[in-house]
Amino acid sequence: MPTFSTITFISAALTTALVAGLFYAYSCSVNPGLGRLSDGAYLSAMQSINRAILNPVFFISFMGTVLLLPLATWLQYKQAVDLRFWLLIGAMVVYWIGVFGVTMFGNVPLNEMLDAVDLQAISQTEMSQTRTRFEQPWNSLHSIRTVASILAQVLVSVALLNPKTVN
Repeated sequence: MPTFSTITFISAALTTALVAGLFYAYSCSVNPGLGRLSDGAYLSAMQSINRAILNPVFFISFMGTVLLLPLATWLQYKQAVDLRFWLLIGAMVVYWIGVFGVTMFGNVPLNEMLDAVDLQAISQTEMSQTRTRFEQPWNSLHSIRTVASILAQVLVSVALLNPKTVN
């Protein structure tokens, strides 16, 4: 029977992988596809995507990782301070700063700025200016959180592969 520690560790690995996969897929498919759209179509699509992602399935993985990584780390600390513990500390710090922090203090404010724009009421010039203010900063921040989420997942995976038995 798996222990609470084991279930927590595996759940943290799963949620970290889901977020890394989401951001990776977005980076290599959605962003390039959106980048080919006209200003109005791009802005409209981003507004729609930014609204649609605010759903329970996304929050379970995104916020679940925020909670599960520290819990898995703490449970590991209670067992022994070893390589697995330090890998989980690394994953937690990378995720909190590079994924959660960048999202909350970078991407979300840009999403909110874009959401406040009434695309039906602005000129083509204003659309172009809005896209310029949004797209490049958003994509740069997204690249940071994509790399950070993949790094966090690698650290969690290495921790899982550590030969020590999870109790």
